[in-house]
Amino acid sequence: MERVYLTQEGYDRLVAELEHLKKVKRKEISSAIEHARSLGDLKENAEYHAAKEAMANNEKRVNELEDKLSRVEIIEDAQIDSQKAYIGAKLKLLDLETQEELEYTLVGPDEADALSGLISTTSPVGKALLGHKEGETVTIEVPAGDLSYKIIKISR
Repeated sequence: MERVYLTQEGYDRLVAELEHLKKVKRKEISSAIEHARSLGDLKENAEYHAAKEAMANNEKRVNELEDKLSRVEIIEDAQIDSQKAYIGAKLKLLDLETQEELEYTLVGPDEADALSGLISTTSPVGKALLGHKEGETVTIEVPAGDLSYKIIKISR
């Protein structure tokens, strides 16, 4: 089984989502199913079928989360070379084309959120940055063309 690498924050988020799905969402869906049953004929009851589908989707996500959480390895900052870009590192980059400064945090795929600056270590940008030090220039091939960044600062 493949390990799932997460920061403590990512782990806590997944645990909170799992708890919400099990304790809140299940009750909401169960109530919706009971309501739909009270409406009569289940064969042509769209509310009933929608609630059953929501239940199936919820249980699928619960199973996915339980599987991931059973394989988690939490990445501690003390385990990682703080001078290099690895999971959990906060990077300040200079885009050499636009001269714009960017800030990204390298995270596992389950924590990625590009709009929030959380870049997966399995994405093209994340992979290319892994293992590099402050002051290094990294050229990254992406579908839109090549990106060139200079790593200004690495922090944890």
